[in-house]
Amino acid sequence: MSDRTVLVIGAHPDDEVLGAGGTMAKHAAAGDEVHVLIVTEGTTQQYDDDSIIEQKREEARECADTLGIGAVHFGDLPDMRLDDVPHVETNAVIESVVSDHSPDVVYTHSPHEVNLDHKAVYDSTLVATRPATGVERVLAYETPSSTGWTGGATSQFGADVYVDITGYVDTKVEAFNAYESETRQFPHPRSGKSLSARATARGSEAGFAAAEAFSLVYERVSEI
Repeated sequence: MSDRTVLVIGAHPDDEVLGAGGTMAKHAAAGDEVHVLIVTEGTTQQYDDDSIIEQKREEARECADTLGIGAVHFGDLPDMRLDDVPHVETNAVIESVVSDHSPDVVYTHSPHEVNLDHKAVYDSTLVATRPATGVERVLAYETPSSTGWTGGATSQFGADVYVDITGYVDTKVEAFNAYESETRQFPHPRSGKSLSARATARGSEAGFAAAEAFSLVYERVSEI
């Protein structure tokens, strides 16, 4: 059994499971305390219906339940508008959860994204996990349909950490399916078949049957 505390940060409901669903399930199975933070309400700019906010929250909780996670936190910042939100406000949402739960490991968005909300969350994660917070490790995940669409002229997501999620792929797909409004038909990247295929491809890069890929942002090591 492990006694680590883990925080997974997503700009919108479903980002967390797309990027790190299998890894979250594996942490939970190992006995780690896993928290999810959804920074925005994930709805208003896409659906123009405030009633969907609660639906998304319920989907996030169902997703977390499937992964074996009990704690989901909501920041309620405006969806698709984090580039207009003062940086300090986004910082404060993440800092609050970091302060309350003292995570050892944090997973967040990559800066190599087409989605500006994702980039803003990455920037604020760096502020919220400064050395004085005690966070030991920060990793950035890839977000299907965002990290892969940045274009060849810009910096691309580069994987240098692979987590073996053999045995957790079906759980990840089942958890993602809780987000009924976000699932798409194959070959869209946000389809169950595509997520399974990505896990197989990432696994083959690292010698696993299935894996999730991350970029190490930093790691603080006191002993070697």
